[in-house]
Amino acid sequence: MNDRPRLVLAGLSGGAGKTILTLGICRAMAAAGLRVRPFKKGPDYIDAAWLGLAAGRDATNLDPFLLPESLLLPHFLEKSRDVDISVVEGNRGIFDGMDVAGSCSTAALARQLDAPVVLILDATKMTRTAAALVAGVAAFEPGLNLAGVVANRTAGARHRDILRRSIETLAHVPVIGMLPKIPKNPIPERHMGLVSDREQGAVDAILDGIAAVVREHVDLDRLVAIARSAPPLPDVAPDEPGCDAPLSTEADSGGAPVIGVVRDAALWFYYPENLEALEQAGARLAAVSLLDDAPWPALDGLYLGGGFPETHVEALAKDTVMRARVAGLAASGMPVYAECGGFMYLCRGLVVEGAHYPMAGVFPVDTTLCAKPQGLGYSLARVVADNPFHPVGTLLHGHEFHYSRCQAALEGGLPGPESFCLRMERGVGMHAGHDGLLFRNTFAAYTHIHAHGAPHWARNFVKAARVWRRGKMPPAAGRG
Repeated sequence: MNDRPRLVLAGLSGGAGKTILTLGICRAMAAAGLRVRPFKKGPDYIDAAWLGLAAGRDATNLDPFLLPESLLLPHFLEKSRDVDISVVEGNRGIFDGMDVAGSCSTAALARQLDAPVVLILDATKMTRTAAALVAGVAAFEPGLNLAGVVANRTAGARHRDILRRSIETLAHVPVIGMLPKIPKNPIPERHMGLVSDREQGAVDAILDGIAAVVREHVDLDRLVAIARSAPPLPDVAPDEPGCDAPLSTEADSGGAPVIGVVRDAALWFYYPENLEALEQAGARLAAVSLLDDAPWPALDGLYLGGGFPETHVEALAKDTVMRARVAGLAASGMPVYAECGGFMYLCRGLVVEGAHYPMAGVFPVDTTLCAKPQGLGYSLARVVADNPFHPVGTLLHGHEFHYSRCQAALEGGLPGPESFCLRMERGVGMHAGHDGLLFRNTFAAYTHIHAHGAPHWARNFVKAARVWRRGKMPPAAGRG
């Protein structure tokens, strides 16, 4: 059995204040000397990056849709090892999942982790009704351990007093904290959520300020006690090789293949497990940037994650040397894998506010930034065409979150269905229910994957990089 002090922070809806509260709790506990491991439920890169900064340890994404059930608890056990407390931030409303049954909800995750839940409640213009809401949450689903409530956006001493007495005497759930209204969001938001930590100045001062508010208005000692009340977890091993276990690799007398990972202010959306999986499959990773002129090492593969190419579009477009370098790598047949923002960079151009900016030109399409999301949420993509990364027939559990849409380049139409590697069974993709363009050995899609949900991906990527290094890799069948 494994003692893993842990708690889940949940809300009644998005915007309840979960992220700010979780940031403050992680920062305050870390400052008090506790070793804190933050977890983020759901497909999210930006909140996870902030949580990692707050705790001083990388945040880990936990999601019952992206991770197979056989791997979720082993993954949590591995990542919560050697820390004092694990803090899991939920997403959306506590019972909101993929369907009316609430599958893949925050409550479902809390049950899988056998973790106590602390509910953050937006108490704006509410007193006794808050008790009814809390009582409803406590009784709604069997197996939920609602251990406490933090009331958010409270108005004053009288409001807080009535709230506390109502919730504790009528709903019989302890109130752990009462947060005041904060006049201004300490972390500004924009179209894809919180502003990136890479763009926000004085990050430490911001997090310390949030921690100070939480420290003053939330009983951190009681939160620690709640976390420590969680029962021991059983010893479990994954049913199949996951990313926490070393993967067998082919012998390579030339050394580990080198995969470049674009990490800069334009592209930085990566699950840490994806990078770990590449290393465990035998690769050596090298950080590279699209936004400076520093030379790149000799590469055997390239990984372009998601991000915000639209916020750096002028710099990306002006660097003709970099665009030609990336296009040349793709044309050479090197294995290249791109997700969302990385796909946008590999296109012919990116249109922002009516202006067309040239990109790397690997794919004969443009993307256009829109005012509203063009793809949002969990996705299911069936692999329907040969490519170096995903076997045909595989059903990928992924997610998409993009404000851009794929459109025809100025001189041609959009590719037909036969040009795509993925058929969307859930989600939007690039065009007409399809996703995943392929040029030679360069694959790009709006679909983000998690390495635990696609254990073949890292092995195939590294195998392709190793084969290319040996000079034996032809273009994927029927493409390029």
